[in-house]
Amino acid sequence: MRIRKAVSSDTEALSTLLNEIIRAGGTTAIETPLSAAEFADWFIDGAFPLACHVAERDGTLLGFQSLSGFGDPPQGSADIATFARMSPKTKGVGKALFPATRAVAEELGLTFINATIRADNVSGLAYYTAMGFEDYDRQVAVPLLDGTPVDRIKKRFLLNAAAA
Repeated sequence: MRIRKAVSSDTEALSTLLNEIIRAGGTTAIETPLSAAEFADWFIDGAFPLACHVAERDGTLLGFQSLSGFGDPPQGSADIATFARMSPKTKGVGKALFPATRAVAEELGLTFINATIRADNVSGLAYYTAMGFEDYDRQVAVPLLDGTPVDRIKKRFLLNAAAA
């Protein structure tokens, strides 16, 4: 598996990968599919993306991880988002992506990386816990587009700057 920065030519494949996850439901807070242009703005070259890395094998994009300043994250932090292809599923995509994202966060001098995960996203919660993220807050009963209330768990990964 090779990790590299996402580029504009990845936009179509990555938006297709993300939209498959959105349509399946139950894991991401993003509920409406994104056009390729919207994807590029949100994750690659818009005002808020700080970094976006992809995992690929044999020319197939297996997943991506972004670091973003969108949505007014807590002071000294940025938000992380991780998405892996649903089919065929490849084990270890998020784990392979995280060192590159962490390196960018450290280069930016961030204190921590923030992850906000739906409480019903069991695999997402397990992933971020396995990466060393710790719970620090909870948003209660955030409504989905259909009105269903779902809590959001906020986890943070403290960076080296925070330990000093």
